[in-house]
Amino acid sequence: MNSTTKMKDVLTTGEVAKICSVAPRTVSKWFDSGALTGYRIPGSKDRRIPLNQLIRFMKHHGMPLNGLMTGATRVLIVDDSAVVRKLLGDALRKHDDLEVVGGAADPYVAREMILQHKPDVITRDIEMPRMDGLSFLKKRMEHHPIPAIIVSSLTQSGSAASVEALRIGAIDVIGKPGGPTAVAQV
Repeated sequence: MNSTTKMKDVLTTGEVAKICSVAPRTVSKWFDSGALTGYRIPGSKDRRIPLNQLIRFMKHHGMPLNGLMTGATRVLIVDDSAVVRKLLGDALRKHDDLEVVGGAADPYVAREMILQHKPDVITRDIEMPRMDGLSFLKKRMEHHPIPAIIVSSLTQSGSAASVEALRIGAIDVIGKPGGPTAVAQV
């Protein structure tokens, strides 16, 4: 379910499973045990969970709300430069429909943040320590695809890195402009 769409007031177990990243059977067990409150459809075994009960359950169990409350697109920024992460984060936070869920200095830290925050989109640099951005993009697209936007000084229009990033699965490539405050222009 896309977090930018209007959320329904009542959800099926399948919809709850997608939101919580679990199997539908797990949601049924939560429901049957009384941990997750809802109701059964009369004359059916189907269950329905009111959105407010799902939010209560997720908060109680420390589960990330994945934009359920705000409806904003959740963004994770991956760049080895703390200055770039700050400038890009500040620029993105000016938009009400975007929520910056965090910043990671390298792909290994990003992997943990992806599991914790479940972003809707990831911005990433190409030059990073421990694993380059194109290798990270390729691994993410193979195992757990999340829309990615490359923001890098190596990806000027038509560059080999730009073409390769788009071939692997990036949805856009943005070159970092020159200068110390140029990322704010992005």
